[in-house]
Amino acid sequence: MSLTKRYFKSDKKFLSNAAIAIMIASAGLSGCQTGTVLNGGYVADEQSLNLVPEGSSREQVLLSLGTPSTTATFDGEVFYYISQRRERSMAFQKLKVVDQSVLAIYFDKDGIVTRRANYTLKDGKVFDTITRVTPTGGKDFTFLQQLLSGGSAANAAKGLFGGGTSQPASPQNPASLR
Repeated sequence: MSLTKRYFKSDKKFLSNAAIAIMIASAGLSGCQTGTVLNGGYVADEQSLNLVPEGSSREQVLLSLGTPSTTATFDGEVFYYISQRRERSMAFQKLKVVDQSVLAIYFDKDGIVTRRANYTLKDGKVFDTITRVTPTGGKDFTFLQQLLSGGSAANAAKGLFGGGTSQPASPQNPASLR
């Protein structure tokens, strides 16, 4: 009597489908588990900061620290050196700012350093240097919302399809007198 196991067609098909499903699932999950860390901006070290004490000139700051990330000229000039660390745990997620450092060098009217400051996320709001969008008042409507509310898109659609109403003749509108 033989003790060999016999495989039927249905058994082979099930095993091959299960193996394919396991390979697809492992490939999909391995792609999701990659985390990303992005460091950007200027990272100041102690040695560079020691080269620009209070009383230094603007030129000395530029030679020691390089070109600033951004500047401000409201009440005197300020150089800002910004660095960020952003992370995401999965490949499809948005990047989240984990750490941010803003080194501010303040100058007086003669171009001499009056003070240095180092701001982090704990000190305030995150600088939005990427989107460059200024928030405004009012509401943003989609095209469909404008059509339903009778906004500018609805007026444009009426003009396109001839759905506008005719205005009565008036002396203020000479075109309507013809």
